[in-house]
Amino acid sequence: MRISRVLSPRVSSGVHAGGGGRAGRVVRAVGAGLLVLGAVASPAVADSSPSASPSDDGAGPTSAGTSFRTAAEVDQGQRATASASMGDYLYWSFPADAGQRPTVKATVKLPDAHASATWQVDVYDGLRRRQACQHGAQTRTAAQDAASVELSCTLRTVRAWSEPWADDPLPGTYYVRLTTVGLKAGDLGLPVSAEVQVDSKDVGGAAAVDGSLAEPLVPGVAVAAKGDDSDEDSETSVAVLSSIEPDDGWASGWWSDRWVWTAVGGVLAALAGVGGYSLTRGRSARPAP
Repeated sequence: MRISRVLSPRVSSGVHAGGGGRAGRVVRAVGAGLLVLGAVASPAVADSSPSASPSDDGAGPTSAGTSFRTAAEVDQGQRATASASMGDYLYWSFPADAGQRPTVKATVKLPDAHASATWQVDVYDGLRRRQACQHGAQTRTAAQDAASVELSCTLRTVRAWSEPWADDPLPGTYYVRLTTVGLKAGDLGLPVSAEVQVDSKDVGGAAAVDGSLAEPLVPGVAVAAKGDDSDEDSETSVAVLSSIEPDDGWASGWWSDRWVWTAVGGVLAALAGVGGYSLTRGRSARPAP
């Protein structure tokens, strides 16, 4: 009753009428704005779902390299296979761009009779720095006569830029090394088969940073850049060792949902200001009865 006496009769009747007064119009305008912003933001949120896009058949290389230089190239979402012997070092390489959180999964099928052995999967970045696993079973011991062993390693989110002294994952080529440690002499050379698959989750704007690398950390990129600036024949000056890259090119993550939510926050702030002004306009000019 006290509030009704303070408000003028016209404003009081508009507030109690619900949808007919100024307050009702403001509420309807804000609600319509929220619906429109939700419709605009929904596709952007959907785009930040897991980004791995496997190929049509999902089949990758059928052999592995024996060093960093000979690593078999595999795209994200593909399943790479290889036949080897216990004691071999198996290498694969894959591309990872800014905003991605790669997960490497490896399965080793063991021979019928073998002793217990410890298998390990390591991931290195384009500078051949060993990257720590955020979570996953990076090392596992296969019991005696076990049929197979499964390993996994989820890296930290790849950053578009980092300080030179930091050990953060950066865009470029990553290397997977699969081997066994602590192998007994009797098992050396026994045949095994390995499967490796890399998938990534697109983290989106939560991992965005202000800055980017001039070039991704890909083998041969420095030689290629030098060849572009020189007048020599490109066939003799350019020797790119890696040909794999993300489907939509490097630095494809420059657009993130952070841009959308920043715009949404600005529009909501504007709507809140307009709504507050509409509700309070003219009250201070009317003297209290």
